[in-house]
Amino acid sequence: MNDALPTTSYQRWRHALKPGSWSKLFVPAFFGQFLGAAHLGRLDLVPLAAGMALTCLMLAFIVLVNDFADRDVDAIKRRRFPSGGSPKTIPDAILPAHRVLAAGMLAGVLALAFGFFAEGWLNRPQAGLATALALGLFAAYSLPPIRLNYRGGGELLEGVGVGFVLPWLQAYLQGGLGAFDLAWLPRAWPLLIGLVLLSLASAIASGLSDEVSDREGGKRTFTTTLGNPLARRLVELCVALAALAWILAGSFATHVPLVVTLAPVLWLLVRLRELWAISPDAVTNAFAAQARYKAALHRGSWRATEALGALLLFHRMFF
Repeated sequence: MNDALPTTSYQRWRHALKPGSWSKLFVPAFFGQFLGAAHLGRLDLVPLAAGMALTCLMLAFIVLVNDFADRDVDAIKRRRFPSGGSPKTIPDAILPAHRVLAAGMLAGVLALAFGFFAEGWLNRPQAGLATALALGLFAAYSLPPIRLNYRGGGELLEGVGVGFVLPWLQAYLQGGLGAFDLAWLPRAWPLLIGLVLLSLASAIASGLSDEVSDREGGKRTFTTTLGNPLARRLVELCVALAALAWILAGSFATHVPLVVTLAPVLWLLVRLRELWAISPDAVTNAFAAQARYKAALHRGSWRATEALGALLLFHRMFF
């Protein structure tokens, strides 16, 4: 293994919660908050703090439950590639499986309770149901009976869940937009389409390093189905299409000025060139190159998303 195993309880749980992956949820959550604030014309700090607290609980639920669900496939990867990638929480005995599952389910219960609490606290009467819908979607990713991550639809579910459902929930908490009254979506959907595409790209790229173990463990992903080269091409296509979606949003969508989308789109295109430069090295089992490839993707995707949300709110407040 490339990393030393954690020893203290703090180190073990910190490793299990994978702080390096938190941006995958927090950036779309912030984007949703900015989207709701742009609807209002101001950013309220209490709904922002509530949204981030809810995201923390959802993140713990997703990460820990997914580790429990993937423990057998992770064990295959550890046996096949003992020096490939970072230590695995359950196969490397960092934490026992029952504690990982218990903590993940507790986080899910707390997230659901927090969602219903927010109904009265923030005067968001649909927050509990919206939180339950989001948690159900994320549970369908890993847990029986659906377990879509093993049936070839995990990346699509992640794209929709992280790129649409999470920011949609956060926009509701911040802006009071009717969670199930989608009349506000004409303002938001062109931007959310781009975010769904970037989240899909991230989900596909995450499967590159697990191609062999996923295939041996019977897990169907874009990479195991299409192969490494086509999966990388699809990642890059998603980034290009996301840039196009944001350009079209700035050109045609009401309340989304082109000047707001230009800088994030240019950033995406610069990072896309970096992806193309790294891509030929990110072949099957080239774990270091795959890590660089994913890092370049996330630098482009998440920084562009943060900039887009901040610029949208800035333009709404001052122009």
